[in-house]
Amino acid sequence: MHRIVDVRIRRYELGDAAAVFEAARESMTELQPWMPWCHPGYSIADSISWLQTHVPAFDAGASFEFAIESAHGRYLGGCGLNQLDTINNRANLGYWVRSSATRRGVASAAVHALREWAFAHTNLIRLEIVIAAGNLASHRVAAKTGAVREGTLHRRLLLYGTAHDATMFSFTRPPAGR
Repeated sequence: MHRIVDVRIRRYELGDAAAVFEAARESMTELQPWMPWCHPGYSIADSISWLQTHVPAFDAGASFEFAIESAHGRYLGGCGLNQLDTINNRANLGYWVRSSATRRGVASAAVHALREWAFAHTNLIRLEIVIAAGNLASHRVAAKTGAVREGTLHRRLLLYGTAHDATMFSFTRPPAGR
């Protein structure tokens, strides 16, 4: 299988709604079990609303959401830092890739870029990846990118009203002077 290695992340723009909508609809079967926002009724209005919240949140430092693109500008998915804990300088790191671009290194490349961006442009010292126990593809990405597996968090994620165990992975900023 051809591996996509030349990907970039960039801040979302309000004009990305159609691309996000198209990728989410294409990927419904794979995303829906793990990402309740991606449901059969997902609409372009949902994409617009999400962007209207998260584009200004970036400037406010409340969350940092990025589009993942190919070298040719094709929208491949999204990644971001959210659930910012400013007291402890930590955030949740999340990612998803459209179905037609999976198994090509896209998510891994995006996670690497996002980690580098976070440690260069924020004061975050810890990035956490919390993955539902059954989401094996996301587990592979976390392990492949060098995230440290810290353990199982029992009944940590609520998906469709049911509590699921999750695995905690993390990246930490190296201490100063190292």
